[in-house]
Amino acid sequence: MPRLTAMDEQFVHQIPEPMLNVAVHHQHWRESLFFIAHPQDRLGDCVILTLAHFPAREEMDSLQLGIVAGQPAIGRHVRETGLTPHEMKVGPVEIEIVEPFKTIRLHVAEDPAAPVAVDLTFEARTAAYGLRRGNMRAGHELIWDQSHLVQSGHFRGTVKPRGGEEIRIDDWWGQRDHSWGIRDHARCPFWMWLAVQLPDGMLAVWNWELANGARIYTDGCWAPADGSAPTPVVGFRHDLHWIGADGAEVDYGRDGPDVAGVAGRVEFDLAGGRTVGLTAEGLWAQRYGPVGGGLNRVTVKADDGREGTAIYELTGAHHHRYFPVARAEDLPV
Repeated sequence: MPRLTAMDEQFVHQIPEPMLNVAVHHQHWRESLFFIAHPQDRLGDCVILTLAHFPAREEMDSLQLGIVAGQPAIGRHVRETGLTPHEMKVGPVEIEIVEPFKTIRLHVAEDPAAPVAVDLTFEARTAAYGLRRGNMRAGHELIWDQSHLVQSGHFRGTVKPRGGEEIRIDDWWGQRDHSWGIRDHARCPFWMWLAVQLPDGMLAVWNWELANGARIYTDGCWAPADGSAPTPVVGFRHDLHWIGADGAEVDYGRDGPDVAGVAGRVEFDLAGGRTVGLTAEGLWAQRYGPVGGGLNRVTVKADDGREGTAIYELTGAHHHRYFPVARAEDLPV
């Protein structure tokens, strides 16, 4: 007899199975929330909070990451989902969708296992943008098959590092993601995710490539801060490089021991003919260890003089430019 949850009483099913089941039973199927907040006008602290549900593993986890009070923060909480996989709670972490696409509350209670206590509210700065579904295989094996939405917001509230003083956040920028599907991170050759916050809106892109640089997928948008409809990204070019602590270009090699951040130029072509060019430079917000690369907090300047801050994520197992030494086998080609 199949197991039922309270959600099975609702009109929410998408396949002829109870809600505990998904379309493809896969170890790397997950539904994930991701929030990242940072100051508007400078490099500084960076608060990262995630929440993810893994149906095949019957568990939910939350990561607390970033730089808080100038120090790296890293923590993980996990619980068995049982019959409550739709409750957005893991240990001291709770995420509340107060108003869909408008207001979300993030809470991490003070806890010995939590590197930072969080009491933040996300208020939408732009409309949400739904990226089209993307997928990638290694032969017949599914490596990535996922849908995704992104949205820029204002973050307000407090954070408190464990054993430290409370920090007031009056109006940080940032972005939230909601993704669902299959992603075997360790066997993805390369993806680049950019979340750029400018005074009048957000530029976002997700770009996937094979090790040789062949493009698998690109989607993103320009989302105005007045809440009007986003404009899709129809072309994207990147010319970035890793930098060391002194700002000079360095090679990542296999594990990037000398890398402190990223710098360089990207260009977004928008539907309707407009092109936006950006130069950026910044430092790690969170390294990803064995899966390579990570999140960088950067300052950006557009060709027209607009300035802002952004998160640049570069990660993957092998890429001719960014990860020249492969760290995984049986990658898509």
